[in-house]
Amino acid sequence: MKLIPRKNRESGVDLFEDLEDFQREMNHLFDVGLRRPLKVSNEDALWVPTVDIVDEKDQIKVKADLPGMKKEEIEVNLENDVLSIKGEKKEEKEIKERDFIRSERYYGAFHRAFSLPSSVDAVKVNAVYKDGVLEITLPKKEGAKSKQIKVDIK
Repeated sequence: MKLIPRKNRESGVDLFEDLEDFQREMNHLFDVGLRRPLKVSNEDALWVPTVDIVDEKDQIKVKADLPGMKKEEIEVNLENDVLSIKGEKKEEKEIKERDFIRSERYYGAFHRAFSLPSSVDAVKVNAVYKDGVLEITLPKKEGAKSKQIKVDIK
């Protein structure tokens, strides 16, 4: 841990300077701790794929980045209005025989689960995996689609 000498101020407490110091420390904390999960080794990797969820007029779209995986290694389930994506990214065997200078790719099992609105039509869910991106389309039930009605002002 880095020690920072205490500053003696002539005027006593400077609230704005204290807030700036606090902001710097918080930025440093989040920059180091939350930018990427820490990894002990490739076998113990903590890996969570990034996901975008977009609520469109007639459907909900979920996109998950799963680079380097085969579609057979990915499992998608929808049960009780919960969408779950599971899989395991296997480590390449020849990597252990090389001398790496740096290794930042993550391996291991993952599981993501998302609560969905009950307006999703579970029978019509569609998933496509292409170029390392899993795209899941969750159509909304006919009665749940938002309808716009023009109201005349009198």
